[in-house]
Amino acid sequence: PCPNIILSLFPYPDYQQPQTPQTPGPFPGYTGPQGPYPGQHPALLRLDEVQREIATLGPQVCSYSGLQSDREYKRLERELTRLLLEVDKVETEGRPELQQARKRAAGEVEGLLRYLEGNATHPSRLAIEELTQEAQSLLNEGVVGPFRQGQAQDAFEISEELVEAVQDVSMRLAQVKTGGNVPLRKARYKALTRVCAVQEILEGRVRTHMLALPLSDDTHEAVQRINQVMAQVSGARCQEVALLIGLSGRDSCAHLARILTELLVELDALDVSSNSAVRNYRKQVVEEINGLLKHLDLEGEGEETHRYDLAQNDSIREIEAIRGHVSVLREEVLRHGAAGQGTELQGLLTHLDQVDTGRNPCIREARRRAVLEVQALITFLDLWEALGRRNPGPDEPPPHVAVWRVLASLCNLQAQVLGFDGKRADKSYMVLEELLTKQLLALDAVDPQGDQGTKIARKQAVKHAQNILSYLDMKTDEWEY
Repeated sequence: PCPNIILSLFPYPDYQQPQTPQTPGPFPGYTGPQGPYPGQHPALLRLDEVQREIATLGPQVCSYSGLQSDREYKRLERELTRLLLEVDKVETEGRPELQQARKRAAGEVEGLLRYLEGNATHPSRLAIEELTQEAQSLLNEGVVGPFRQGQAQDAFEISEELVEAVQDVSMRLAQVKTGGNVPLRKARYKALTRVCAVQEILEGRVRTHMLALPLSDDTHEAVQRINQVMAQVSGARCQEVALLIGLSGRDSCAHLARILTELLVELDALDVSSNSAVRNYRKQVVEEINGLLKHLDLEGEGEETHRYDLAQNDSIREIEAIRGHVSVLREEVLRHGAAGQGTELQGLLTHLDQVDTGRNPCIREARRRAVLEVQALITFLDLWEALGRRNPGPDEPPPHVAVWRVLASLCNLQAQVLGFDGKRADKSYMVLEELLTKQLLALDAVDPQGDQGTKIARKQAVKHAQNILSYLDMKTDEWEY
């Protein structure tokens, strides 16, 4: 938690002179309310001024989510160091009450300095920066670099490998541990929103790459201008990727948004009512522009606490309520067996699909994990029921029997995984992981002997075993919002 900053403008009580007759001593200039210093002692007045500055800087420090190399960090560090020097200059005249006040003020400033440095150098903060730089490298090589080198963007392909690599970065970002630390949550959220926005832009480009665009200029008098706009949109796409991921130091999201909005106005003014093909072409270009515009409001994204500190978020509460329901159903299944929970679980999947993530990648990840919890229980019930219905014939091929034998073992292991509530360092975790790996090896040893049904069954069993391992891994990765 942030240091306990006293936010009152006058945190120190008025210095009261003892109600005893004044005697000659080393402080002849101070004689209480009737003397040269009516009210507070000058040292306390100066400390009050320092405290006001602490009250201003404190919230800035407690919400700072950057690195030591950032300009804002250096400004905050400089201001706090200056305050520490100001406090050190306060003369206490040897008075214990003034020394205590000065010590308290110095302690608060030092606490803020430690908090600022601790967050900026925290291993999780450095991990977030490392993943951000990995995404920057991928996108510079695959998108931004070729654009700046003058490659024709209408012929430039965004590979599915690049999309998958960026998706992998976003998944690892979502799993960075913050320990509930607000600045770390803020840093993770800001990085995630930008990587996820870029991922969505790339995925949209991959989906539309095979469209028969642009049209020939002689199709309609408006087509030439639409083609020119489409070329500008292709360039804007690369500029937006550079902006979102931090590879552009000159432009701003607001500037690019104005350019795209002007293109929309220009497209809207074109008369294409007489040609449905051109109308459809313009519509697709408009959709491309709108798809880019929706990500250009991210410059201030992450500044509002409710976006990254999700404890009170309604969608998270909804997801947690569903997870609680799943936990109850899981206990019922593990204790008493299947009793019609499948329909209820399918309903929970539908409910999760309707949860509003608000384009928030952390909420999206929370929903994804809840979906996997429901699916794990559904697949267990399906396998348990299939084993109960199984009635093998005398002519069943031995390889097929071997696959079913492994599936029976997997069903037992999956029940243990569903009930597992430990950590990766636990012996029971390592035992489960080893037993599941052995089942995969057993399936690998099955020779289908050309039987198509056995091939399909073995493939499905391998996938099921891998899903159980993935679920066990997810249960123990200590992810938090």
